Amino acid sequence: MDFQQARSNMIEQQVRPWDVLDQRVLDVFAEVPREAFLGAEHGGVAYSDFQLPIGFGQHMLKPTLDGRLLQALLLEVTDTALEIGTGSGYLTACLARLCAHVDSIEIIPELAEQAKARLTERGVANVSVMHQDAAAVWDARDGYDAIAFSGAVPSVPDYYRQKLKVGGRLFAFIGENERPTMEAILVTRVKDTEWSRESLFETRVDPLINFASESPSFVF
Repeated sequence: MDFQQARSNMIEQQVRPWDVLDQRVLDVFAEVPREAFLGAEHGGVAYSDFQLPIGFGQHMLKPTLDGRLLQALLLEVTDTALEIGTGSGYLTACLARLCAHVDSIEIIPELAEQAKARLTERGVANVSVMHQDAAAVWDARDGYDAIAFSGAVPSVPDYYRQKLKVGGRLFAFIGENERPTMEAILVTRVKDTEWSRESLFETRVDPLINFASESPSFVF
């Protein structure tokens, strides 16, 4: 299979028509091999417009969703980003190409270790992958420029809104697993005590583990 041609087709036939026009994002998609972040049995469909299984009941986001997420965050080369849900490590690698450093947390230890190995194999050095339950309060650093939720949550936890610096952006998929559609949103910290919320599009993705039953400290 000609993976380079498959990447080009993905960009021109899937991602760009979905209004992903940021050239930096498109360039990253042309450079990062999706097939390297999937099991060998799925390498042949790595560039299809599907959420592909990565084990443990989890799925890789569709290319169109990865593209809209990356574009919405408006990442700069000096930014520090937090990814909630490492998964395969593909989106992690894309984030790492666009900013200075990525902290990525994954609740399933096997996925965290697989992602670490894949990122190391690709020479991605500006990423810290941690095994962590993101639905529990943990010692996340303050002042992230960007935070990305790679799966759905019922609402944006206030804990993570507070971890944004002023001017920082947070992308999340909002919705319950029982509902047919979910809302992709962008939250921006406008001031110390003020955040804006923009609705981007509707879709459906896997829910992030443990977020369905939120603690009182995680109320939007």
